[in-house]
Amino acid sequence: MIVPMPISVRGFVTLMAALCMAQAAIGQSRTSSSPPKSNPSNAAGGETPALSVVEWLQRMHAASRQRSYIGTFVVSAATGTLSSARIWHVSEGDLQMERIEALSGPPRSTFRRNDKVVTFLPESKVVKSEKRENLELFPNLLGNPDSSIATLYGVRMIGKDRVAGFDTDVVQVEPRDGFRFGYRVWSERRSGLVVKLQTIDGESKVIEQSAFSELQLDAPVKTQALTQMMGSTAGYRVEKSELERTTAEREGWSLKAPVAGFKPINCYRRSMGGDAQGHTMQWTFSDGLASVSLFVEPYDAQRKPREVLLALGATYTLTRRLVDKDGDWWLTAVGEVPPQTLDAFAQSLARAR
Repeated sequence: MIVPMPISVRGFVTLMAALCMAQAAIGQSRTSSSPPKSNPSNAAGGETPALSVVEWLQRMHAASRQRSYIGTFVVSAATGTLSSARIWHVSEGDLQMERIEALSGPPRSTFRRNDKVVTFLPESKVVKSEKRENLELFPNLLGNPDSSIATLYGVRMIGKDRVAGFDTDVVQVEPRDGFRFGYRVWSERRSGLVVKLQTIDGESKVIEQSAFSELQLDAPVKTQALTQMMGSTAGYRVEKSELERTTAEREGWSLKAPVAGFKPINCYRRSMGGDAQGHTMQWTFSDGLASVSLFVEPYDAQRKPREVLLALGATYTLTRRLVDKDGDWWLTAVGEVPPQTLDAFAQSLARAR
């Protein structure tokens, strides 16, 4: 049984990804409106654009990192629940910096400076500090993508549209198998910046959508001001999340068989804290667009965990007990992929020693 998750579980995780981290989340109803009609003079009949799928994605990837902007980002689930945030993003050379202020739900301010992420929770007077190497960017290209991504996805032009007052090209990125979702992407015509994104399931239904409702490109965002705000932790308790880089092999895990198109990109271990013994391993995979994270920790019978499949839009979470002669383990697999993809990972994961 698939259990829907309330948007509060993930809504602001998605918001923190913002547009340049827009892997993300406005769900529309199953009767979502059809995509814009093609412009006969530019994309009649949905003809294939001149750019390849890799070239389209590289253009969007670069724009999400090179433009400064201020905007309001709106997120909703298929249930109709809405969340929104105000975003300030600045790019100066190799420096990427953002501020994301929640406009709905519990107060929350998140700052990102390259891989350092700091989240202020005013109600509890807590600041959470961590490093994130994988920032869930869309497109989440791994360096210079090779031609293999074209074996997983195709691309075709749908037409043109306007989003938040900007002229956009509308492109459909279509998966070539059932292990991943498709995407309908609205990119600002001059720069390629993604301003709206829909995630499409195997039945061509919109299961998630994210969009700017208001956007100011090339806005005068000051890194110095954001840096000062990010460091103003007086009166807050700072909680640092310590991650240790490792490998799945070192932790004693492997995949009996690879899951089509997904490559390992990093692996970390984190102390479980408190009186609990052991640690949690996080092993992350990506196909260049979609990602899957496997969290593995010792099984705790006292917690009486349930094996479930949870859903929020395009994000699925699968939990499963892994039985091993040296002890049992608890797996949590999370990704914006179809459930069968998470199941394939769970079936393939095995102790390597």
